[in-house]
Amino acid sequence: MMKEIFEGIPVIPYEGPASKNALAFKFYDSDRVIMGKKMSEHLPFAMAWWHNLCAAGTDMFGRDTADKSFGLEKGTMEHAKAKVDAGFEFMKKLGIRYFCFHDVDLVPEADDIKETNRRLDEISDYILEKMQGTDIKCLWGTANMFSNPRFMNGAGSTNSADVFCFAAAQVKKALDITVKLGGRGYVFWGGREGYETLLNTDVKFEQENIAKLMHLAVDYGRSIGFTGDFYIEPKPKEPMKHQYDFDAATAIGFLRQYGLDKDFKLNIEANHATLAGHTFQHDLRISAINGMLGSIDANQGDMLLGWDTDEFPFNVYDATMCMYEVLKAGGLTGGFNFDSKTRRPSYTMEDMFHAYILGMDTFALGLIKAAALIEDSRLDKFVEDRYASYRSGIGAKIRSGETTLAELAAYAEKLGAPELPGSGRQEYLESIVNQVMFN
Repeated sequence: MMKEIFEGIPVIPYEGPASKNALAFKFYDSDRVIMGKKMSEHLPFAMAWWHNLCAAGTDMFGRDTADKSFGLEKGTMEHAKAKVDAGFEFMKKLGIRYFCFHDVDLVPEADDIKETNRRLDEISDYILEKMQGTDIKCLWGTANMFSNPRFMNGAGSTNSADVFCFAAAQVKKALDITVKLGGRGYVFWGGREGYETLLNTDVKFEQENIAKLMHLAVDYGRSIGFTGDFYIEPKPKEPMKHQYDFDAATAIGFLRQYGLDKDFKLNIEANHATLAGHTFQHDLRISAINGMLGSIDANQGDMLLGWDTDEFPFNVYDATMCMYEVLKAGGLTGGFNFDSKTRRPSYTMEDMFHAYILGMDTFALGLIKAAALIEDSRLDKFVEDRYASYRSGIGAKIRSGETTLAELAAYAEKLGAPELPGSGRQEYLESIVNQVMFN
């Protein structure tokens, strides 16, 4: 019998909104049916290997505050296996059914890529053993092509052909492991695919090379039986001053320009959207209306800070608007990965559970309230009525393409001057949202 790592932490129960138990769900009731589906089906939550099992509170001004050694020396394969043990115990106790990983989250990177790949084979065998007899699966995998100094100028966008080849080798192996673990998706997070200054940058050249790397990944992935979606995760800045996948609209334009749109969707992160100057809801809507809403990194940023803080989500309003978009889009092909980390002073193992309970409850409550908004139907009815002028007459001809510019100009001349287009009633609509959320 394996020693319990999170001693004193029970399997987390659902106790309802009135519960004061810190180690219980107040809103996440996995079997509760919302709009015809269980909550667990609407919300396929995933644990982020990097933040939960690796990140220990280090920031640019200070060293670790949390102990993520799990009783073993870091940088060893024994420690890598201890992280697997901890991760599976953690997911079982929270009822989380998915995990996400970078290659170097799983094992310490060696100086020789052949040794790194051997370690990845060993650890993925161990993960497969742990998966047996559980309902835990891999949501998506990716390669870390931003931490090592060789990627200082990017991976696909690098000025070095040798570094490009190394990036390709990492992508190949990460795809191998993703397929081996039954992953539903594969993510490109272009952490350094951007530039610091245009004075030394050929933007067209770099974007073409990023697309080449992605095409090579698609070809290889399909050849080894990967049937899931590839994802781009948009981010506007940090660590680079400007990143090529700035936001959802930019990433969609890139995918279409380079013929990648049949295989790729977007993995939208809340914190990245706000760094781009958008709401989380905006990037979800843009992805959805273009048929490219694939998966979500569930976190939030601090609006007073200009960098990626990756906080566990507690803003129920934002979570409600997120779930409103997801429900309207018919759900995700991916899931909700908690790309979130506990704050540096929250350094205990119990804090890890508190954080996930917070995040899962926040999205569960968001789901409940989003479903209520849809069932209330006043928002939908208002939007439908707002565009009523396009359902008949000249408006219908505009929509059907059965008119000309000359005909429209003649219509406008006959009209003289149009009436104001009707109040947008923003304040009224916001009051509906408040009424539904806090009734």
